[in-house]
Amino acid sequence: MHKEPMKAETNIVSFKATRLINNVDNAKAQVILAHGAGADMHHEFMENITQGLNQANINVLRFNFPYMDKRSQLGKRYPPDRMPKLLDCYQAIIEEYINASVTVNNKLLPLFIGGKSMGSRVAATLAGYESNRDKIMGVFCLGYPFHPTKKPEKLRLEPLQETLKPILIVQGERDTLGTATEISNYDYSELCQCVFLADGDHSLKPRVKSGFTYQQHIDSAIQDIVNFISTNVSLIGEDE
Repeated sequence: MHKEPMKAETNIVSFKATRLINNVDNAKAQVILAHGAGADMHHEFMENITQGLNQANINVLRFNFPYMDKRSQLGKRYPPDRMPKLLDCYQAIIEEYINASVTVNNKLLPLFIGGKSMGSRVAATLAGYESNRDKIMGVFCLGYPFHPTKKPEKLRLEPLQETLKPILIVQGERDTLGTATEISNYDYSELCQCVFLADGDHSLKPRVKSGFTYQQHIDSAIQDIVNFISTNVSLIGEDE
């Protein structure tokens, strides 16, 4: 995949969460992308996903959850915030975007939210809020944490069962937080669709012996998100 410089990069700090905006000309949709538990919004994975979505004419807004900013400021490793605080932070990001966004043809850009691992779980949970039904069009999850590592009995299926919006899950087949075999036995909403990347781990990375490269899987994940967004935007257009 050809890499081009990302455009219109701006840092914003408010609501005690640092944001990074990457906008493109003639955008067809807006994405809000949340990081996972261990790495912030500047991680290479987040950069690659953002760049790929930008190349598909999709704006991307990334942000750090409060605990991650605290790590950067104090130089110490803090654990993730509790789920209620994570949810409040992500919801504040959504509200800020909607309130401050410049409209296109008197309409906001179609809004999709998602994230990596923990960030995707937060996004999926917000998709179950009635108050968000008309604000977001869908959710994408990159490596959804179906359960903690080595604790398959502690399932985190509620967000996927209670969602009011379509959810795309892009999962590595051998993800230790939910393998393809395990997921085939789970009960979740028909609004959810799962795409598996051959031999991918929790970061979607395959082993050399699989015959696939990490870049191929990253490109596939980006294309899956783009297709998901395009399909749901088209469905809304047909209803209007």
